Amino acid sequence: MTANETLAPVLQVVGLRKTYGDNVALDGVDFEVHAQEVVAVLGPSGSGKSTLVRCIDQLESIEGGAMYLDGELLGYERHRDGIRPLNDADVKRQQRRMGMVFQQFNLFPHWTVLRNITEAPIKVHGVPAAEAKARALELLARVGLADKADAHPRQLSGGQQQRVAIARAVATNPRILLFDEPTSSLDPELVDEVLQVMKDLAESGMTMIVVTHELDFARHVADRCVFMAQGQVIEDRPSAEFFADPRSTRLRTFLTRTADAPAREVGA
Repeated sequence: MTANETLAPVLQVVGLRKTYGDNVALDGVDFEVHAQEVVAVLGPSGSGKSTLVRCIDQLESIEGGAMYLDGELLGYERHRDGIRPLNDADVKRQQRRMGMVFQQFNLFPHWTVLRNITEAPIKVHGVPAAEAKARALELLARVGLADKADAHPRQLSGGQQQRVAIARAVATNPRILLFDEPTSSLDPELVDEVLQVMKDLAESGMTMIVVTHELDFARHVADRCVFMAQGQVIEDRPSAEFFADPRSTRLRTFLTRTADAPAREVGA
């Protein structure tokens, strides 16, 4: 790998704009994510955080700007003097290079845990069944669910289901892993088990964007934090600086209102 390839971002978002009718959800968002970097996206409800990762994964269309994965334009192709939308097959090809973990787990209830994890590698990525199964069992062990391969989602707690969802996303060896508030649907006592799996992934070098309200995770695990408000990036800084010296009034107010006691002192 050349020095330029090392420095080139895995993901680049430029001037991204998304609207829902008269509501501007994303208003000129710019940021980059580099290999093995963990970026936490924080902000109040309605700030555009979830919309951002859904646009990156091409689950939502955009009205302006551009996104690039390893330099490849996402969702569009250059045509003559302009650009045009990609066909569905090419969009799906691009989506296969990313993994997405949703708030609501999105496991297939009638499939076993093992099949939930192996289906995409086998049917979409063409991985041999035996290889996909071995990889799935390895991942289940990694997330602490080695004994749940033959269980169905209804037999698992919410935290266990989300750990299966993470294993499923990792099973396809994504270039980047996207998390959309992965603990927001969990009972408080189940949050830590999911955050620990995410921390382990970060320590293993997985490139990640994590939309979250878990400030301790952002402070201690993320390399950078992005603070959004009203569809815009207000601050984008290394995590230590982000929490120790917030520059904007909006971020100081957000940290004061949402952090635990030590974090409120930092943000005051």
